[in-house]
Amino acid sequence: MIMSRIEAPRSEDTAATGDLVELLLGGLPAEAVLTDPDVTASYAHDMASFCPAGAPAVVVLPRTTEQVQHVMRTATALRVPVVPQGARTGLSGAANASEGCIVLSLTKMDRILEINPVDRIAVCEPGVVNAALSRAVGAHGLYYPPDPSSWEMCTIGGNIGTASGGLCCVKYGVTAEYVLGLDVVLADGRLMSTGRRTAKGVAGYDLTRLFVGSEGSLGIVVRAVLGLRPKPPEQLVLAAEFASAAAACDAVCRIMEGGHVPSLLELMDRTTVKAVNAMARMGLPESTEALLLAAFDTTAPAADLAAVGALCEAAGATQVVPADDAAESELLLQARRLSLTALEAVKGVTMIDDVCVPRSRLAEMLEGVGRIAEKHRLTIGVVAHAGDGNTHPTVCFDPADPDESHRARESFDEIMALGLELGGTITGEHGVGVLKKEWLAREIGPVGMEMQRAVKQAFDPLNILNPGKLF
Repeated sequence: MIMSRIEAPRSEDTAATGDLVELLLGGLPAEAVLTDPDVTASYAHDMASFCPAGAPAVVVLPRTTEQVQHVMRTATALRVPVVPQGARTGLSGAANASEGCIVLSLTKMDRILEINPVDRIAVCEPGVVNAALSRAVGAHGLYYPPDPSSWEMCTIGGNIGTASGGLCCVKYGVTAEYVLGLDVVLADGRLMSTGRRTAKGVAGYDLTRLFVGSEGSLGIVVRAVLGLRPKPPEQLVLAAEFASAAAACDAVCRIMEGGHVPSLLELMDRTTVKAVNAMARMGLPESTEALLLAAFDTTAPAADLAAVGALCEAAGATQVVPADDAAESELLLQARRLSLTALEAVKGVTMIDDVCVPRSRLAEMLEGVGRIAEKHRLTIGVVAHAGDGNTHPTVCFDPADPDESHRARESFDEIMALGLELGGTITGEHGVGVLKKEWLAREIGPVGMEMQRAVKQAFDPLNILNPGKLF
């Protein structure tokens, strides 16, 4: 990790750490308040590189809404910054500690409170792990679609905070589309409910969507009402190999233009394919310049795969391999699931971008990343949720080499600039956090920044909720 410190403004009458801990213990059990520096240091940062982090004064692990309210009332009284955290699997530094802050870890609030097959909703606390919720609703014949790659570890609260996506977004959309209502503890400790549990509802401003993606800067989510879908059939997968990334991107355009609705449409470039081969010896052809994976979870997936396979061949695919059953489908998906691990093995550390561009400009994005990699003499692999244009250029570098680390950071910034030039956005699903603060200002402009800050001021006038993030 390459980090300095996040400093948060604190008032002159801020109590010493001992007074802070004593006040916190007035409403929290002793086991929920961690002060050992060796322990609190492990809560200092998420999984992002190049993001500063401070040393927490204390880490608290509440189990109830009332305990969260007590933490926020204490923080407001003492003007102490609070950094909300989930599983710390984020990639933007959004969960990184501020110097002297209270880290508010919500992982102990992990109850699934309700699963309602009639209303097709689940109600849960923020510390519920994504995969645990998915399995629980699956037992009722239901489906919670958002599936970040860290779904076995990441929490629903973290997913809401960063508006995370996943492999299935091309068909089912992102987290924001499944958050119907929230209970939120505000900066001063008040509890507010937003949204609904009904199928429809348009009363007032949509404050629920405002909190989704706010990275803990506006309030603390303590309960979420989530929309569910009927559980779809098992998906079947097709793998298509291409002699160029441009041909693979052409296939993506043909598939989407043709009205097809795959449940998954993923792309791996040559660098990623080689990295996976080197690590897992999967036997993928070394001549492959791009590998496209398409899946359908329809009632007739074989027919859908045949139609998409024909489009891939028309775009120049050198080989098209459709799976016959779920087991073969899982084998075909293994390469995609191993991509980021394999790229990390190239140098030991990676910096993962998540620039999203219009699908029609996906080829230009990949070609541009290739030029950036060559310019900076770096290995940069690209995996992409190709169906929605969300690319993950992954910069491989040695953090012990200052020059290479510098080139890695420069290449990262150039990739974001390229995304904006192509009509895209600096982040499709990882969030802004610390890593992309300056780029948020470039994307939304001065008026947009003014209004964003006004919203922050309305909810958090003392600037104690996750200060130093977003802007």
